[in-house]
Amino acid sequence: MQPYFNKMTQNGYDQISTEIEQLQQEKPQRIKVLQAARALGDLSENAEYSSAKRDLHHLESRLRYLNKQLQYAQIITPKTDGSVDIGNTVTLEFLDDHEQVTYQLVGKEEVDVGAGKISTASPLGQAIRGQRSPAVITVTAPAATYQVKLLQVK
Repeated sequence: MQPYFNKMTQNGYDQISTEIEQLQQEKPQRIKVLQAARALGDLSENAEYSSAKRDLHHLESRLRYLNKQLQYAQIITPKTDGSVDIGNTVTLEFLDDHEQVTYQLVGKEEVDVGAGKISTASPLGQAIRGQRSPAVITVTAPAATYQVKLLQVK
């Protein structure tokens, strides 16, 4: 069985690295809070201790998760051959209402629809991946099937 690699852009990799650094800087403070709460006495009735312990556990869990993301990361350089892949920015026209939108295709961990970043694992991302402009593409989503026109690939 081949290992699974988490495909992402360099920007996504850098964002995860930055979050890891921030969490590692927070960890000593969370440990101090836990130690101070433990010093208050009876642990069975100590809400501060339970809360501090839970917060530290969440931080450590997030660090493990993010480190795994980087461990299995495969940084994809955007293609320049005109076909759509991770890292490319595409301009689409939805043929039902003729609305034009611009999205960047990114890995699953980088998705931010509000910032115009969609995953290659999404129905739209799967449908347009590998396509070249101009093309009319049928997208099969869980709720409906619709068509988009691929206007531009950068």
